[in-house]
Amino acid sequence: MSGKHDAPPASTAERTFVDRVADYRTQTFGVVAAELQKLRHDPFDLATRAVQPILWLVLFGNVMARARGLSGHGLPYLDFLSAGILAQSVLFASIFYGISAIWERDLGVLHRYLVSPAPRSALVIGKAVSASVRGVLQAAIIYVIALAMGVGIKFEFLATLGVIVLVALGAALFATLSLIIACLVKTRERFMGVGQLLTMPIFFASNAIYPLDLMPDWLKTISSANPLTYEVDGLRALMLNGGQSIYGIALDLAVLTGASAVLITIAARLYPKMAS
Repeated sequence: MSGKHDAPPASTAERTFVDRVADYRTQTFGVVAAELQKLRHDPFDLATRAVQPILWLVLFGNVMARARGLSGHGLPYLDFLSAGILAQSVLFASIFYGISAIWERDLGVLHRYLVSPAPRSALVIGKAVSASVRGVLQAAIIYVIALAMGVGIKFEFLATLGVIVLVALGAALFATLSLIIACLVKTRERFMGVGQLLTMPIFFASNAIYPLDLMPDWLKTISSANPLTYEVDGLRALMLNGGQSIYGIALDLAVLTGASAVLITIAARLYPKMAS
């Protein structure tokens, strides 16, 4: 028989797969570019979001540093607190990220996203990546403030890279959680109520401002299921001179990566329903 009806050569299939991956990447970063364009037009947003963590460090940190036994691993309390406040600033910025999806629906932008050929997961990942970029930029501000206050920051290439990865994963995780909430409640008023309801329990049921050893057993159990705990744990080890990880950096990264993957999968299924 003639070779006309033979299967296409493997190289064609490979090129098709490569093209598909390239398209997916292009679609994802198209969303990232659109989201970061908003930041370029309103860079003041980063500065205003940095006010609260600065107050925590300057006021709460200096006052509570006088109390004994609050910090772990022999760190000065301000050093101990700085890693927790870095994670807190990312949490507070990311957990309200989903409100932009509600604005996009009201303005008709969401419908344009959904009629595009981009897979829904690419749209969600694009938003998660843009939240990661914002988180890293905010982390840089916290670093500057912490240095000005005399915190013992560790400046090693791999450690700094690890901090960037942890901050990016934490921002992506909580931004995706925020997007899921937005898809479920669908109104700005309900979203703000749920967001405010979640932020403080997530923050206080973690090791951000006090060590796990001071917690009652029931709170330790809740904290062990809290992704913020693992983010703070990794940040303390990588960000601070003398900092240590209780769980291990590998486990911290695995928990944040796994939780992010699960939430992205859920958000990709819910996102199209946002328009209804």
